[in-house]
Amino acid sequence: MSSPSPIKIPIVDLRAQYATIRAEVRSAIDEVAESQQFILGPAVAQFEAQMANYLNCHQTIGVASGSDALLLALMALDIGPGDAVITTPFTFFSTVSAITRLGATPLFVDIESDGYLLSAQGVEQFLSQRGKINQGVTTEVKSGLRIKALLPVHLFGQCCAMNELAALARKFQLRIVEDVAQACGARVTIAGAEKFAGAIGDLGCFSFFPSKNLGGFGDGGLVSANSSELAARLRMLRMHGESAKYHHAVTGINSRLDALQAAVLTVKQKYLEAWCEERIERAGTYQRLFSASGMVGNGILVIPPPSVGKSHVYNNYVVGAERRDALKQFLAESGIQSEIYYPLPLHLQKCFADLAYVQGDFSNAEAAAQQVLALPLYPELTLAQQEAVVERVGAFYRR
Repeated sequence: MSSPSPIKIPIVDLRAQYATIRAEVRSAIDEVAESQQFILGPAVAQFEAQMANYLNCHQTIGVASGSDALLLALMALDIGPGDAVITTPFTFFSTVSAITRLGATPLFVDIESDGYLLSAQGVEQFLSQRGKINQGVTTEVKSGLRIKALLPVHLFGQCCAMNELAALARKFQLRIVEDVAQACGARVTIAGAEKFAGAIGDLGCFSFFPSKNLGGFGDGGLVSANSSELAARLRMLRMHGESAKYHHAVTGINSRLDALQAAVLTVKQKYLEAWCEERIERAGTYQRLFSASGMVGNGILVIPPPSVGKSHVYNNYVVGAERRDALKQFLAESGIQSEIYYPLPLHLQKCFADLAYVQGDFSNAEAAAQQVLALPLYPELTLAQQEAVVERVGAFYRR
């Protein structure tokens, strides 16, 4: 039994962040309350414009959650029965449930062997072996499904290999829907120009769940679009498919970003770049501490790579660890919170059993699920707290 730490360290401390912006946030909420305009209205329009300007994309559309953002993006591309979407089995549930809820089929490709992101090499191999292009349509040769889209996930804050994936999408006539739920603020260089995650493909899907780099005071989401046509379609779809009041051009859903959430996010977005910088700095501190500890390769199997040009904004600081579950329990007894993202890959989830995947189909994702552990990381995390985390991890492996 480990001795309890005098420091209680949460995996994220939202109270610490709120203390720095309390007055601004309360003023923004009061402004919405005084206006009594809670559904869409100027607060949402202001936030959408602010995010479009930040991301340097054509338009953004505020929706009720990150899960709805994914669903609406696929709906906007008319993805449904008989269609397939290539994605990763190592991600949060809603990435794939958005596909299956529309009657489409997820086609999984494994993650990289040295990381947690969808393997661009694996996607190329999959499409070269199983994709057939005919008159601008790519079909999966075995099933006959139309492969309509590629859905990369910028997991834990790190950008996927979007140069390679975008080239494959062009070659095989696929749309790209980016899952940016965990990577708001991350970016990558495409053809010599810096682009934000979410502004590279056809559509980008963001979550503003409170624990995200840019988090609201509840659920919220957003879709970025690089075409007026898709943006207009998304605005209809989030309002039950209304083309005019009580006139429905398509069957949509009710998924609008609350004005109160938009007001909070408008304030917080101004601090996003600074918060990302602080996350990157603290990730660098962890890297230095773990490297000096001798644990890397000896207990701690993998630590995140350094961020290059904000290619990784560390929504989560995730390590690969031997005896992961026991380490998590040891840290909890020491007063340190950690989380497992994710303990079971999606191809092995009971609800997707009809896809007929089995253990061993995606060995990298399965290995990651046995090793991943997210450690505390947030802009207000102190050096003393980080040192305590690394010391306790070291104490576990010295036992």
